[in-house]
Amino acid sequence: MKTETLSDVDSLSPEAEARPIRNPNCVVCGTANPHGLRLRFFRTSDGARASWHPAGHWESFHHTVHGGIITAVLDEAMSQAIMAHGWEALTADLHVRFRDRVIPLEPLEVHGWVVAKRRRRITAEATLAGSNGAERAHAWATFLAPR
Repeated sequence: MKTETLSDVDSLSPEAEARPIRNPNCVVCGTANPHGLRLRFFRTSDGARASWHPAGHWESFHHTVHGGIITAVLDEAMSQAIMAHGWEALTADLHVRFRDRVIPLEPLEVHGWVVAKRRRRITAEATLAGSNGAERAHAWATFLAPR
């Protein structure tokens, strides 16, 4: 069994880089969801990216964005990277390492990319970083394409 690495799978075309990737009802990226986060993801040469300024109503502890919200954002970044390749897959296993507090209204960048694809299994990673580039959280996930 050969595992395809990112260099072995479809590369993203330059003309696709600036087009947004959206599902209008998605809780993370949907523009039609009145309760959603409304992140706007864009294809990049290696996956998908979005800027995020988390609102204060996503707090858990005072001045700290809830870890579940951060996890959802990282999961979506990986999903968007997978969709940028033209694949459909669902999260099967997800691990998140929280490295530092995420403060409401702070400017952040989320980046997701595909690591490898083997048959129905796709592995991906994502990071959430502050404007200074310091990583706030990192995620690793396995996705499965539907049969």
